[in-house]
Amino acid sequence: MFKQAIRSFLKKHKYEQIKPRVALFDMDGILFDSMPYHAKSWVHAMSEVGIPFTEYKAYLNEGRTSASTIDSEYPHIHGRLSTEEEKKQIYKFKTDHFETFPPAPVMEYTLDLAKKMKADKLICSVVTGSGQLSLIENVETHYPEIFEHDHMVTAYDVKQGKPFPEPYLMGLAKHHALPQEAIVIENAPLGVKAGVAAGIFTIAVNTGILENEVLKNAGADLVFSSMKEFHDSWEELLRMMKIEQL
Repeated sequence: MFKQAIRSFLKKHKYEQIKPRVALFDMDGILFDSMPYHAKSWVHAMSEVGIPFTEYKAYLNEGRTSASTIDSEYPHIHGRLSTEEEKKQIYKFKTDHFETFPPAPVMEYTLDLAKKMKADKLICSVVTGSGQLSLIENVETHYPEIFEHDHMVTAYDVKQGKPFPEPYLMGLAKHHALPQEAIVIENAPLGVKAGVAAGIFTIAVNTGILENEVLKNAGADLVFSSMKEFHDSWEELLRMMKIEQL
């Protein structure tokens, strides 16, 4: 499975080999099991302005900036784009509701996986569409000495969030890395599309309520059904990346 996925990726991009030295991690749904809170908070915020919204749709839209998420729904009900003031109000509804939940738990197996990657001489970095400061601060608390704050890419750093490639291209730039020198670890279809558009080998880990097929159809080079499966497969995947060439 790994060999075919790697060779297909190399052929598609005309790369000679994947030489991973940077691992670009999404945050929500990868570092933290926070997506259930985000989904419920988006449903609440949209309902405050009369927009029907489901948790499933929140998972489909995961990775977008808040403004993009609002713009994707607002015109269907109100016949126009929301104003900047309306966006701020809706996002405040969302943020206030999110803060009523207890701290999001660390995603099981992710810390051990990141430690493995660091032991394998990879730099671990965060690329997130979130601007939720409580979660961003938690990265340093729960993943000490794994991710450097100065190299994080958040919603505040980009003009075009996921599914556009800008967040992952910025992640590459911050580490002076080429696309074939990185891997992306995502759990959301829009994040997968962003990684693929940036020309990076993109691994989808299904930690939410979407079907694996949704992530595959978004273009993921590999799809794992759980973080445990990815964690347990890491050594073999890294070995295959090091030996497979075009």
